[in-house]
Formats: sequence, C-alpha cells, structure tokens
Amino acid sequence: MIQRILARKKQLGITIENLAKLSGLSVRTLNRLLANEDVKLSTIEKLTNFLGLDFAGNEIVPLQELKKQRAKNKAIYMVSLVQSTSTLELQGLDKDQVNNIISMYEKEFLEGEYKNTLWVA
Repeated sequence: MIQRILARKKQLGITIENLAKLSGLSVRTLNRLLANEDVKLSTIEKLTNFLGLDFAGNEIVPLQELKKQRAKNKAIYMVSLVQSTSTLELQGLDKDQVNNIISMYEKEFLEGEYKNTLWVA
C-alpha cells in the first residue's frame, strides 16, 4: 500500500509539505506513514481518500478526475477571493460571471501556465 501511495504522490507531482497541508495531516505523520511506522488507521484512511485510493491503495478516483476536482476546488477558492473583494467594493459578480471565471481558472490549473501550482496549498 505504501508503494501505491508513493506512486500516486509521484503521479500528482505533490510535495510532502503540500500533501500534508491539503490532506490535513502533519508532515511528521506522513513521514512516519511512508516509512511504514505505526500510524492510526484514520490517518491512512484520510490520506488514501485524499489521493483517490481505497484503504488497500487501489485507485477509486481516476488520476484525471482527481486533478479536475482539485482544479475546480482551487478555482472556486480563487473566485471567492475575487468575489469577497468585489462585494466589499459593492461590485459583486453575477452567477454567470462567477461560473465563467471558475471555468477559466480550472482550465489554467489543468492546462495553462498555472498547472504546476495545482497541488500547491
């Protein structure tokens, strides 16, 4: 299972530090898990769920779908920052504008110049 976790980490091109931040685990805990030391079952479950794997390390969410989910979540976060600023200035965006911006960011995170930042926390 550890080898499958490491393989998925490599496929995603994610650092231990970003994996820790995004999965909600500490770097120390991840290092212990990857060194095959004792960790809680909930830790393994949390990490495998984040990586789109089942408890045995088998893929349950295809790699491309996992990337799309991350791109969408990150795009929504970016738009929320813009929306918050715009609302403060009484210039909130309508739903269509928000969806267009989300789509634009998603594409940039998947294919554009920001694709290398997809897994940066």
